Parts: sequence; structure tokens; C-alpha cells
Amino acid sequence: MDCADRFAVGGCVQHGRAGLAGVFAHRYGPGVSGVVIAEIIPVLLLASFAGPLVDRFPRVTVMMAADLVRAALAFSLPFMAGSVFAVYAVAFGLSAGAVFFNPASQSVLPSLVRERDLVAANSGLWTAAVVSQIVLAPLAGVVVAAFGYDWAFWINGASYLASAAVLLRLNVPAGIAPAGRSSWYREAREGLSVLTGHRLLRALAGAQFLGALSAGATGALLVVLAREHLQLGEADYGLLLGAIGVGAAIGPLILSRLTDNPRQAGFVLGPFVLRGIVDAALATAAGLVPAIAALVAYGLGTSTGAVTFNSLLQAETPERLRGRIFATFDMLWQSGRLISLLAGGLIADIFGIRAVFYIGAVLLFAAAWAGWHGLRKDRANRQ
Repeated sequence: MDCADRFAVGGCVQHGRAGLAGVFAHRYGPGVSGVVIAEIIPVLLLASFAGPLVDRFPRVTVMMAADLVRAALAFSLPFMAGSVFAVYAVAFGLSAGAVFFNPASQSVLPSLVRERDLVAANSGLWTAAVVSQIVLAPLAGVVVAAFGYDWAFWINGASYLASAAVLLRLNVPAGIAPAGRSSWYREAREGLSVLTGHRLLRALAGAQFLGALSAGATGALLVVLAREHLQLGEADYGLLLGAIGVGAAIGPLILSRLTDNPRQAGFVLGPFVLRGIVDAALATAAGLVPAIAALVAYGLGTSTGAVTFNSLLQAETPERLRGRIFATFDMLWQSGRLISLLAGGLIADIFGIRAVFYIGAVLLFAAAWAGWHGLRKDRANRQ
């Protein structure tokens, strides 16, 4: 699930779980709201353009270009102190770079490994990203405390340059050349037509959207649940986030020992069910220890689900259409997330915070059913 959840695909912690609650300006303040919107809107605006571009040009070149643009934006941040508009513009630009980078990177991996190695490869990428996030987050605090925010931004910019340098040495086999160059509109329409006409891809798209409708609100409002229902303090909330990180880090390590088949329904859709159970448990149970145990399980479900879902999508999508399909899934995720963020605040205000998590659980169970139905029908058609 691209951009999947309390943790996004690739292991990055979702854009500030507590901060995302800022979407509801009357309660959390307009500042974070603008940054979150600036991160989501580029996906909705540019995904339909990014997909055809990724399928037209060498994907590694697209990734490098995105890294260089994001490096320039990160280096510019120290010179924009005091300008809220500039911060929003940079957030918009960084997200826009990811709109092109993410589908390109998802499309490249199946060209480098066999289908039976996709689960192991995605597991390794996920674990490396999560572990580095866990290790580097405290180091970032040390850098800020010792040298100031400017150095943190410059190091971030340097990381994009390092990524581009590594990609420069990546040798990707040539893909299938397009039969003929057509208009952007025709190429975008072709990708959408394939998605809607392919039973399994259509089912996975439905599962992706339902999962986003759940995760946007529950991810943002976990801090509210911790305070109002679980009666936890700020330090305890940090333990909850750490519990998710632990589960997310070890999940792929376990998964890669259990299966190398990206088409096993239980491993692809079981994590939706697990995360639904956790959301219901969080809304029902009380206390720090049960919440920590539940969120370790959530991290396991999120990480293993992201790995298997992406692996299946990579295995099932035709090579020449991967950029368009992955960009569309990104757009589905972010649109569902935005709707969820907006609706979640209203539901919490009217019915209480626990209702948000109960509804989130129902949506995740529905996502599992949608995916299972599609997998079952697809398997029947192939027999």
C-alpha cells in the first residue's frame, strides 16, 4: 500500500502522526494544516501526469531528477526563515518530487529481481528504511541541538544528492519500448482503462482506497485517543509510536522467512484484518500495556501488508504500465487519506474518538473482503 498507513511504504514514518491532527484547525492549529495539505495536493494534481512520464522515460533518470529537485528545495529551507508561504511551497515541491520518484522506484524493482524474490527484496527495503528512520530521528535531534536547524536541512539535502549518486550506478535492464508515442491524455486513459478492466488490480485499488479511508483518521487521531480514552501522557504516547516502529521493523524479517510467493491471499489480505482488530481493540481496551501490545501488532500488520501488497501489485502489473498503475494507486491513497482526515475530525467531535477507530476497523475489514473477492475471482478465471 503505497503511502500506506501509520507507516508509509518504504518505511518512513507517516507525516507526523500527531501533527496530522492539525488538519482540524479549530483544535490543532492552522500551521500544520497547511503543510499537510501542501503534501497531499501535489499527488492529486500530478499523479495522472507522473504515471505516463514514468512509463515514457528511463525510470532511474526520473528518480535522479526528482532527487536533485528535492535536494535543491531542502538546501533552500534555511534561507526561508520567517516565511510561512515559502515553507508551504517547499513542502509542496518535496511532495511533488515524491509523486514522480515513488512510482518510478516501485516500477524499477521488478526489473531487477525475479517474481519469487519480490517479497524478500521489498522486505529488505522496508526494514532498512524503518531501521534508518529509528536510528536517524534521534540523531537529527542531536544535530539540531548542537548546530541548529540549518544543518539539519543541509544534511537532508545532502541525503537526496547521495541517493542520486547511488542511482547513477544502478544498471536497470531496458524495458519494453512503447509501441508508439501518443498523447499524455491517451496514455493516462490507457492506464486507467487497464486498471478498471483488470479484475485483480481493480480489487486491489478498492482495498487501497478503503484502507486509506481508515488509516488517515486513525493515524492522525491516535494522539487524541491516547489522551481522551487511554488516559496517557506525552511520554506514554512516545512509547506507542515506538511500539509501532518495533512491529514495523521486525515484520518483514518474519515475513521473508514464511513466504516468497507474492500471490498468497492470506499474507496480502490478512494484515488488513489484523489492523482492523487492533483498531477495534484500541477503541475498547484501556491502559498503556494493552495499547503497546496492540500497536506492535499493528506495526507488524502494516509492514507485512505493505510488502506483500506491493509485491503482488508489481508481479501483476504489465511492465510498460507500471508507472501509471503505481501513480494511480498513490492518488487513491492520498485522496482517501484526505477524505478520512476531514471526516475523522467531524466524527470525533460528534460521536467521540472511539467511534473513529471502530469505523476504521470496519473499513479495514471491508478492504480485506474486497481484496479477497478479487483474488478469488482472478484465481478462478486462471484455472
